[in-house]
Amino acid sequence: MRIRYFMLHAYGMGGTIRTVVNHANAMAAAGHDVEVVSLVRRRERPRFGLDPRVPIVTLVDQRGGRLPDPLGRRAWRRLRGKIVPRGEFAAAYFTERVERAAIGYVASLRDGVLVTTRPALSLIAARRAPKGVLTVAQEHMNLSAYPETIRRQIARHYGRLDAVAVPTRTNRHAYERLLPGAPIVQIPNAVHRVEREPSRQVNPVVVAAGRLTPQKGFDLLIEAFARVVAEHPEWRLRIFGTGARRAELGGLVERLGLGGHVTLAGRTDRLDLELANASVYALSSRFEGLPMVMIEAMAHALPVVAFDCPTGPQDVLTDGTDGVLVPPRDVSALADALNRVVSDRDLRVRMGKAAAETARAYGPEQVMPLWEDLFAALAHGERVTGTFWHDR
Repeated sequence: MRIRYFMLHAYGMGGTIRTVVNHANAMAAAGHDVEVVSLVRRRERPRFGLDPRVPIVTLVDQRGGRLPDPLGRRAWRRLRGKIVPRGEFAAAYFTERVERAAIGYVASLRDGVLVTTRPALSLIAARRAPKGVLTVAQEHMNLSAYPETIRRQIARHYGRLDAVAVPTRTNRHAYERLLPGAPIVQIPNAVHRVEREPSRQVNPVVVAAGRLTPQKGFDLLIEAFARVVAEHPEWRLRIFGTGARRAELGGLVERLGLGGHVTLAGRTDRLDLELANASVYALSSRFEGLPMVMIEAMAHALPVVAFDCPTGPQDVLTDGTDGVLVPPRDVSALADALNRVVSDRDLRVRMGKAAAETARAYGPEQVMPLWEDLFAALAHGERVTGTFWHDR
């Protein structure tokens, strides 16, 4: 089967890119004809390793900088909204040249499966893909996180897609309410592998990872960790990731006097090792889709302390068994939960063992056959529903 994964920037970092690369690699290993399509390219090499059988096709090469648009940026901003709506999180990428390239690529296809990985690309597929192409929107963010401008366009156009795949039960119900009768399916994302080096629970280290943006809530985590340090000064917090809020977060660390306790460690190619050497994983997001790094941490037998944010953590964790869930954005509750977990090694060991077992459900051996079943059903003209896939 010919499968194309259409991404904004396959050469970048982030959970969506990591997840799509995992999918592409697994499908190639299963014998499918797989291609990754990157709408733009701004780096020399991909950050995540692709199977040699999976080529990357670039539509707009921006390694030398962005070329001026024929209409000019101001004119194109006035026109934008016909397909890529205002409110798209990556709106800055969608210049006239880039959007036209995406539309032209989708319209040129004649067969196979096209998997789109964000609303802008899914809306283009819904409106421009020829009938011979099977279109699957792979949603990575919860519906409520999108601005109203995006949700209106989803409600208007996603029903034309052959399937809308969401990773959590909560998100499936939200899409079913917005799109009654549409082919919504629930299939979780898969981690690269679940056999990981387990934490030995000997290092007083809490790890968090993600883009340094407001979504990930690292400001809330740093405030909570200040209270942990007051009771457990030997513990350290290491936050991995890059982003626009680095200077702001660094200033918060300094203001709270946490320079010796909190490290903004930047990007790493050794996250597996960092997780294995830690003892707790913290997730402080204001909202999520399905937090894949959290599941990878669980595969390392790390207990998780997380905000019960929409969506993701509650769809994976069982409070008190493989982690601790606290009310969203409640810094005091997050600090109390961290203090409880870091002070009790036996609790960490017990929760970590349960976390590793939970993570097994997200291994490629469990998840990728569901995607193969979905693609095969669509190829045979079957209409799929969320209940069918949820019950499998």
